[in-house]
Amino acid sequence: MSTATDLQQGIREHLGQFSLHVLLVFATGLTIGSERAVVPVLGEDILGVESFLVIGSFVVSFGFVKALLNLYAGKWGEEYGRKPVLVLGWATALPLPLILIFAPSWNWIVFGNVLLGVNQALTWSMAINAKIDLAGPDQRGLAVGIDEAFGYTGVAAGAWITGVIAARTSLRPEPFYFLAAVVVLAFLISIFLIRETVQYAQAEGDDDHHDANLPFEEVLKRATYGDRTLFAAAQAGHVENFVDTLFWIAVPLYLTSQGLGIAAVGVVVGVHSAMYFFQIATGGLADRIGRRPPVVAGMFLAGGGVLGMVFVEGYIPWAVLAAVSGLGMALLYPNLMTVPGDAAHPTWRSAGMGVYRMWRDSGYGVGAILIGVTMEFVSAEAAFYVTAGLMFLSGAVVYVWMEETHPEFGTHEPPAPAAESAPGTASDD
Repeated sequence: MSTATDLQQGIREHLGQFSLHVLLVFATGLTIGSERAVVPVLGEDILGVESFLVIGSFVVSFGFVKALLNLYAGKWGEEYGRKPVLVLGWATALPLPLILIFAPSWNWIVFGNVLLGVNQALTWSMAINAKIDLAGPDQRGLAVGIDEAFGYTGVAAGAWITGVIAARTSLRPEPFYFLAAVVVLAFLISIFLIRETVQYAQAEGDDDHHDANLPFEEVLKRATYGDRTLFAAAQAGHVENFVDTLFWIAVPLYLTSQGLGIAAVGVVVGVHSAMYFFQIATGGLADRIGRRPPVVAGMFLAGGGVLGMVFVEGYIPWAVLAAVSGLGMALLYPNLMTVPGDAAHPTWRSAGMGVYRMWRDSGYGVGAILIGVTMEFVSAEAAFYVTAGLMFLSGAVVYVWMEETHPEFGTHEPPAPAAESAPGTASDD
């Protein structure tokens, strides 16, 4: 009886631990946000980097490392539990502030972003899986929405705070003292206050179901191309991160080239990320109306906001369109991630979400290369056109191929079991 009570799911039932994970994902957002407004300008003004493609290299290193570690973070979270992976992620970030403060060349910044990619993959992957473990299927969309809302509010706050610090002091070292405090505090919370949650996922599923306990290789195939709905989610996640990359690389450099000051740039970038706070509402909305409608609407709204930024001038219009694109991201971001959470059996849900997050966050690397090349050889404005066009195309793929995955009224069904799982190989009791 006590075991059943201990393993009861629900946000209210686990408010203390759920709140700690919200605090930690906010810290994860603060960590990456601390680079958003400052580091591209640091490379150009302090380290003398003149090539947009070279400046984009720090996002390339971040994106591909985070993508690969997302894949294995999900796998490790199943095998070793959520907490050890979370602690490892924060330990990896401890050297980052020192690297950013003392880096003598851009190569050191690129190396620092390798550590940032590891940190973001391990900490954010475990934060979202822990929240889903605790919340249960009835509140899955809300849990993902809360996670992403507070994570990206952290990104916005980090960009704004470091932008203000840089404007009042200098591009370094002062902004990165703040980053150091965030990383150390999060590391200590992970060690001393966080408890393991993997047991809730293990208790949620039926191990005798034909879709349970898939091998990791099968999960990788299923979540990549073996299921048309999961493919649609993966490609949309990959492309929508081009928008995030645009606001990391192109937007600060484009706005400063138009005469906007660094503090105002931090606000514009921060406004975009601050709109992600509405993911609490959009995740809860998807629990009621389904995942597909907000994803489709979000893809086109985010693309439209990006496209509009090159047709206006001035601080306020740029901030408004940054907010529009951020609202689109708030509609699509948590609900794309909920799709593999719905479609995966609890025995491999962490691994399945890891595969989705791998494809999604490789969009940072691919997007940084694409945006950097476009800015280098065409123009900064062209990067906005390319990003918006790809968002529209990806949204069309979602509209045509993605089925609804809501646990109660979704139309999506997992692929039929393989031949070796046919009667005679599984117990019927």
